[in-house]
Amino acid sequence: MVIGFQVSQALHVAAALGISDLLDTDPHTVADLAAATSTHEPTLARLMRALEGVGVYDQGVDGRFSNTELGDLLRSGVPGSMAGWAAFIGRPPYWQAWSGLLDSVRTGENAFAAVHGTPVWGYRRQRPAEQEAFDRAMTSNSSGVAKAVVEAYDFGRFSTVVDVGGGVGALLAAVLAHDPAVHGVLYDQPEVVAAAGPIFEQAGVGDRYEKVAGTFFDSVPAGADAYVLKAIIHDWPDAESIAILRRCREAMLDDAVVLLVEQLLGEGTDPVHTAFSDLNMLVGPGGKERTLDEYRDLLESAGLTLTGATDTGTQVFVIEARPQQSSSR
Repeated sequence: MVIGFQVSQALHVAAALGISDLLDTDPHTVADLAAATSTHEPTLARLMRALEGVGVYDQGVDGRFSNTELGDLLRSGVPGSMAGWAAFIGRPPYWQAWSGLLDSVRTGENAFAAVHGTPVWGYRRQRPAEQEAFDRAMTSNSSGVAKAVVEAYDFGRFSTVVDVGGGVGALLAAVLAHDPAVHGVLYDQPEVVAAAGPIFEQAGVGDRYEKVAGTFFDSVPAGADAYVLKAIIHDWPDAESIAILRRCREAMLDDAVVLLVEQLLGEGTDPVHTAFSDLNMLVGPGGKERTLDEYRDLLESAGLTLTGATDTGTQVFVIEARPQQSSSR
């Protein structure tokens, strides 16, 4: 456990180099891999040996390496791919922020802002390469649970679904592919939605969605049946979370729903994962994972009533809320 950071950094390097993609169809020697990745062959051999030791790659009697089942998860574009996330978590800004965990525990303050002198959102806006790496990581994470979410929750009863802060659209594309009668609206910052498109085309739903640019602190598109926020509210402290939810409430018709796709502390298939995700929220964006009761309180403060939580069979739940009928719009 103490040296776990060494494994994660080795996985980061393999993902950044695209080693598993190179091993997709045929085994390769270290010399082949070094030539393809422009790396130092003897040093790459050391990396491959270490990752073989933890079960990511397998070396045959002929010296050539191949993917194991774990190694396949570092391929890009495959179901459950961790490639985007692994490539992101070893980048210096993310890595360095975790060095501030001790001070965060002492003070309760956000580690990223303390280490880098600015909150994570502004930091990435000023550094397009970091924003791009983050977007790939979020797409990787969304793709890993999208199938379970759309199979567990009935999106087919809605005419229009707005994915609020939906990135490049991994979850929304899965919704539209699963339920052919649904129209989608992808809502995110201008530079984010500008990069959307390939996921929808690949899913065969490019004609059933539209892009809308904006910020959810100002407004969200009005009049839809459902507003989905996947891994959005956990990024923010309570005051900002309530503000986002209030913008959703203001846009909603009285029979619409808000759907939070989030982890719940102490629940789901992997409570340890959620507990460490909670620390990740402390270190990175400054938010936190919550219990269902804590989400109920947030929703009520925003004029919404919790109506249910659907277990997807993964670490995430679909938390449903409707407008409080007595609240003013």
